[in-house]
Amino acid sequence: MTPEKLILLAQEARTMSYCPYSGFAVGAALLCADGKVYTGCNIENAAFGPTICAERTAVFKAVSEGQREFAAIAVVGGMAGQEISRECPPCGVCRQVLREFCADDFPVYLSRDGKTVRTILLKELLPESFRAEQHLSR
Repeated sequence: MTPEKLILLAQEARTMSYCPYSGFAVGAALLCADGKVYTGCNIENAAFGPTICAERTAVFKAVSEGQREFAAIAVVGGMAGQEISRECPPCGVCRQVLREFCADDFPVYLSRDGKTVRTILLKELLPESFRAEQHLSR
């Protein structure tokens, strides 16, 4: 699947965002190693703590269905009801969740306008990351 197609799927997922508090709608499309795609959107909550990001929604959906190997993720975001006008990289929590399942060279696709794509690797987004193997090697 092309990065552009994955961006399109993330844009479609963004339309499902529930963001009455921030007004910032995010969509993600996670490509699994087997070619299956899981999408997610951000879902806010009045208590704020239970809010979940689009990237984690997609990852948790995939993992809950047995997926453990991922090829790429596309993330788009911006003010709800408006066109995408800037890149929307994953937050720190989402970066750590991606690192749980993905290698340093895992590509994250970002788009400023929904058409052009910039690729950034997970190791660039989360350098010197905390990894499962560090925790498990006690």
